[in-house]
Amino acid sequence: MSGSTGRPLGRRTFVLGSAAAAGAAALAGPLAGTAAAAGFGWSDDGSDYVVDTGAGLVFKVSKTNGDLTSQGYGGKNSHVESGLGTSTVTIAQSGSTILVSVSYGTLKHYYAARSGENNVYLWTDKADSSVTATRYIVRVKAGLFLNDEPDSYTYAPTVIESADVFEKSDGQTRAKHYSKLRVMDYSYIGWTTGSVGLWIVRSNHEKASGGPFYRSLLRHQSADGGGLYEILYYGENQTESERYGLQGPYVIALTDGGAPSSSLYPGTLTTSWADSLGISGYVAAGGRGRVAGVGITGRDTAYPYTVGLANSAAQYWGSARSSDGYFSIAGVLPGTYTLTVFKGELAVYTSSVTVSAGAATTLNTIAVPSSNDPGNATAIWRINNWDGTPGGFKNADLMTYAHPSDVRAASWTGNVVVGSGTETSAFPCYLWKDVNSGIVVYFKLTAAQAAAAHTLRIGVTTAYANGRPQVVVNDTWTSAVPAPPTQPSTRSLTVGSYRGNNHTFTYSVPASAWLTDTSAYNTLKIYVVSGSGTTSYLSAGTSIDAIDLLA
Repeated sequence: MSGSTGRPLGRRTFVLGSAAAAGAAALAGPLAGTAAAAGFGWSDDGSDYVVDTGAGLVFKVSKTNGDLTSQGYGGKNSHVESGLGTSTVTIAQSGSTILVSVSYGTLKHYYAARSGENNVYLWTDKADSSVTATRYIVRVKAGLFLNDEPDSYTYAPTVIESADVFEKSDGQTRAKHYSKLRVMDYSYIGWTTGSVGLWIVRSNHEKASGGPFYRSLLRHQSADGGGLYEILYYGENQTESERYGLQGPYVIALTDGGAPSSSLYPGTLTTSWADSLGISGYVAAGGRGRVAGVGITGRDTAYPYTVGLANSAAQYWGSARSSDGYFSIAGVLPGTYTLTVFKGELAVYTSSVTVSAGAATTLNTIAVPSSNDPGNATAIWRINNWDGTPGGFKNADLMTYAHPSDVRAASWTGNVVVGSGTETSAFPCYLWKDVNSGIVVYFKLTAAQAAAAHTLRIGVTTAYANGRPQVVVNDTWTSAVPAPPTQPSTRSLTVGSYRGNNHTFTYSVPASAWLTDTSAYNTLKIYVVSGSGTTSYLSAGTSIDAIDLLA
C-alpha cells in the first residue's frame, strides 16, 4: 500500500507492543483508559524499558531478548526473525533521542525514538550467517485490522502446498509469499482502519539481496494475529548471496489513518541525529557518495529503464528519466560496483563504476548497443516482448499473488496460433513438465523463409527444478536438451515470483525441418525437460519472457 503523506497521531496515546502494535488496540477497547503521555523519556519497569515519545506513543522493549513486548492484550511479541532469545539490552538518552541497543551474539539491533514523533526507527546489523534469515515482524492482535488483500494471506481451510499455501472455500489461494509488489514498487506497507494507521516504512535495502525487482513477504492476517514484515534478507527464489552489515533505518510509523509521512520514505529520510549514537556499522551521509548519469541512448522508450548498482557488500537502484535516461543514485557506500541498465527487468548493459565518500561520480551518456536488446533483432514472428518478465502472457499478473491452481487462473493448456492476434495472451506464462508441457505453436512461412535455416529463441526469467525447454518442429526435428542455466534452488513459480536469472535458449533449426507448403501451418512443440521436481505445479517448470523465430 503506498500513497500520499498522512497525519501523525496527535495527542492520542497508544501503547506499541506485539499485541497492540501501532496503537491499533485502542480500537478494541483496552487502551481507552490509557493516561495521557507523561512526556518524552524512558523508565524501567523491571522487565522492560518503557519509552514515551511525548507525542502519544509509548512502547516497551524486553530487557531479556529485545522484543517489542505485549502489553497484556494478547498476541505475540514483535521481533527480529522469530525472536532472538537471551540478549544484552541497554538504553540511553541523548538529547531528543532515546536509543535501545540489543546485542545477540554477532547481531546488533536498535530501536530509536525521537521526541514528539509517533515513529520507532529500527536498524539491524547482521555480521554473519549465525541468524539464518533477517526480517523484522511487527505483530498485532487478531481482528484489529481486517485485511485479505492480494499481497496478504489468511490461514484458509485447505493446505495445498508445503504447509504455507492455502486455498479458501471460494477457490482463491493465499500464501505469505505472495507480495505482489517488487521492492522498488513500494515505500511502505501496512493497514488502516480510517482512524488508525499502522505502517512499516522500508529501508533502502542496501544490504539486502535480490535487487529492485525482488518480491518477498509483506504482511499477513490469520486466526492468531497479523504481521507486517521488513525483509532484510530472504532465501526464497533468491538470485544473490546474502550481504552482511547494517540495514536501516526502517520505521514503524503510526498515523491517524493516513499514509506515513513521505519524509520517512527511503531516499528521502535523513537521520543526521543518529550520526553520533554509536550504532554498529553506521555510515553517515558524509561518508557516502552519489552516481549520476547524464543520459542513456539506445533505449526502447516503450519501456521503463532502471539503473542498478551492486557488489558483494551493497546494492542500490534508481529510475532512468523517460525523456532522456538521466539518473541519479545517492547515499551509496564507497566502493566499486557493477552498474546494470535494465529495460523493464532485462539487463541490456553493464559496466563498472567507482564511488567515493563525499563525492559525485558523473557518467557520460551510456549508449546501449542495439545487439544487447534481443527485441531489436529482426524476427519472422515473435510472441511477447523482450523485457525480462512474463507480463502479457496468460495468467502472468495473477501469478504474483496467487497459486497456479487458483480458481481465477485461466487454463494452463491450449494451443497458440501466430498471427491470430491472441498469440501472447493465449500463451501461458509458465510451463511445467507435469501440467502443460508440449504446448503447440502454429505458424506459417513463406517459400523463401522455409528454404533457409533459422534461429529459434526462448527467453526465460527463472526455473524450478532445472526445468528448461526442448523443442520439436513438425514432429520431425528435435532439439538437443539444453544445459540448465543457473537459477535459484527454491520454489519460485508457486510462491509468487518469476524473478530468477534471465536466460535465452537458442535453437538452430535446419531448413529441412520446415514445411514447404506455404499454406500449411508449421508446428512448434515446447516441452519442459528435467530429471528433478515432483508432480503437478511442483514438477520441473520455467517462466517465459519471449519466443521468436529470427529471420
